[in-house]
Amino acid sequence: MAEVDAQKQALRRAARENRLTLARPGFAAEIARHSDALGIAPGAVVGGYHALPDEADPAALLERLAALGCRIAFPRVTGKGLKLEFHVVPDGEKMAPGAFGICEPHASWPRANPSVLLVPLLAFDGSGRRLGYGGGYYDRTIAGLAVPAIGIAYSGQQVASLPHQAHDRTLDMVLTEQGIRRFQ
Repeated sequence: MAEVDAQKQALRRAARENRLTLARPGFAAEIARHSDALGIAPGAVVGGYHALPDEADPAALLERLAALGCRIAFPRVTGKGLKLEFHVVPDGEKMAPGAFGICEPHASWPRANPSVLLVPLLAFDGSGRRLGYGGGYYDRTIAGLAVPAIGIAYSGQQVASLPHQAHDRTLDMVLTEQGIRRFQ
């Protein structure tokens, strides 16, 4: 297990460096074009996220899904070793930096149970494995909710293979600027 953890740490460093080279204008609009093909029903609650500066940004996709009638909820870290909680942002309200400096909803805002998750990542492979940031929040959330998990990534974030452990959860699909890649 320690060997796999060390491998993942090295891969995380390399993936962060790689991702810095991948951002480009128009990415958000390119993935938003694929919103219909994701098969998310109007009225569904979509667990989104606010992208970090160099992450693949789902903002335009979330706007498009909201226009199609989906409700958008955002994650909040409630504690180490716990799954994420999702909340709907009330009209006119703004999220504030929370754990890890990521914008989060306030605990008092309406909770939501997503029927599909959009998931950030550092890298993914052809089997639907994802390399996250190491906290396990999305692995626990995917396992706890048992809903479709869609990675949002630049196509250049795909790697040949990723090491995995028993607690790691796979993605159902990954959406990149090149389209949707389905697994399973």
